[in-house]
Amino acid sequence: MSALATSWWSADASEPILPLTVGQLLRDAAADAADTTALISVAPERPAQTWSYAELLADAEHAAAWLLERYEPGEHIAVWAPNVPEWIVLQYGAALAGLVLVTANPALRGAELQYALERSHAAGVFYVESFRGTDMASIVRSVLPEAPEVREATPLEGWLDAIRSTTRHRALPTVDPESPTQIQFTSGTTGRPKAAVLKHAAMVNNAIYVRRRCGAPEGSVFGTALPLFHTAGCGLAGMGTFYQRGTFVLAEVFDPTLVLRSIEEHRVQTLAGVPAMLHAMLAHPQLAEFDLSSLDVVMSGGDAVPPALADGWAELCGAAFTAVYGQTELSPIICQTRPDDARDDNLFTAGQPLPNVDVAILDPQSGEALPIDHEGEICARGYQTMLGYLDMPEETARTIDAEGWLHTGDLGRMDARGFVTVTGRIKDLIIRGGENIYPREIEEELLQHPAVTGAVVVGVQDPAWGESVAAVVQLDPEQPSPTSEELHDFVRERLAPHKTPKSWYVADALPTNAMGKLQKFRVRDQIIAGDLAPL
Repeated sequence: MSALATSWWSADASEPILPLTVGQLLRDAAADAADTTALISVAPERPAQTWSYAELLADAEHAAAWLLERYEPGEHIAVWAPNVPEWIVLQYGAALAGLVLVTANPALRGAELQYALERSHAAGVFYVESFRGTDMASIVRSVLPEAPEVREATPLEGWLDAIRSTTRHRALPTVDPESPTQIQFTSGTTGRPKAAVLKHAAMVNNAIYVRRRCGAPEGSVFGTALPLFHTAGCGLAGMGTFYQRGTFVLAEVFDPTLVLRSIEEHRVQTLAGVPAMLHAMLAHPQLAEFDLSSLDVVMSGGDAVPPALADGWAELCGAAFTAVYGQTELSPIICQTRPDDARDDNLFTAGQPLPNVDVAILDPQSGEALPIDHEGEICARGYQTMLGYLDMPEETARTIDAEGWLHTGDLGRMDARGFVTVTGRIKDLIIRGGENIYPREIEEELLQHPAVTGAVVVGVQDPAWGESVAAVVQLDPEQPSPTSEELHDFVRERLAPHKTPKSWYVADALPTNAMGKLQKFRVRDQIIAGDLAPL
């Protein structure tokens, strides 16, 4: 490909956009590989459970028949559960029945669940009785009076036995690949989540492209503890595996021991996780006792990846690395590195765009594509764009402009080869005395310090400057702890004086959502409330 003249990558249409629904994806896989192991569900306190493709399709078809006795095609049903295998059966059963699956984080509390059910117009909710000490059944009962559209609440315990005895009384509907398959709530890193409506073909094709980009061979074993309620778990991980007729090793919860053991026992070849998960596994006290030699590729996304993390996996087992970038509204991935990209490209960029998506760096004011290597807003358009935010036409119009560009709200730049580098969030911009400061630049420098394992930079009110720069760091217990003066000098040597943080804090953990994505608004709140210890 010739060098780009502006920061605009035109969609590469060399790969087809397949007219596949989520349900048809499973049907095709079962037709091709009926006896191949499709799903292995692992959990801390029970033996692994397995399904062949034929068995998984049979359960999904029974689920579809059961659902159509209670709901009509096009209705919305919510699932509020961790990564139990019933979640997968429900996902594909709903797709075959033409229902729209609403995915809810199992960590939600009562008011949050009520909001999700009301916002999504869910006609039913499926849940586990308890999770991590929370009586989820009691919470469901408490919110149902405030969610009048919910006609039925179904516990997933025993549900597989119930559906397997169901007789199909009506034909399964024909489902349009361009119709809704899921309602996914945005991550809520800057405010209350919005309900993004995603299409069948968008999620399926996106998962296919991601799997090809990471170089996983046909029939390979893919392992993850990424939550199913997010597009990364149920979409790029699950659908991508099924398209390749591979084996999906799904951890019910993220537990480092559980995931490491599953890699060893089931010979996982590709592992996916957010940086926090991958770091926790590398820090496991018995790491050397696990045989991880089957791992070929480690995939990460959702947050900046410290170079030491990728290097750590390479040194541990020789695994190559691939990073993904996107957001829920884009089903979800638009850019990805290749495992064989140059090291700096792989560690410090988001890679090149995937097939069939236009990606541009636009001027936030004029909307014009910027010159190469100029910072602006990362925007994308193509097959994978959400249908919109449910019942929020004004929010949808603010996010998707008249020319079809979806505005991510992320700042970045693109080089002449089309490699995109994410530099921050527009809303994270710090304005100090009229100077624009982008936190990501400072965070990346702090991560180069040997004692810093995590860093977040935010703006706080300052009577003299409008805003001043504050930094919160996580420290490596194996390294000597730096002082605030040492970190100040470390940054000052590398960046302009006005970018150097004025105040410093230390934290054992940084607030994240369930995908491990940093919630900066909560960090700012913690600083204001005095909840963080000064460094």
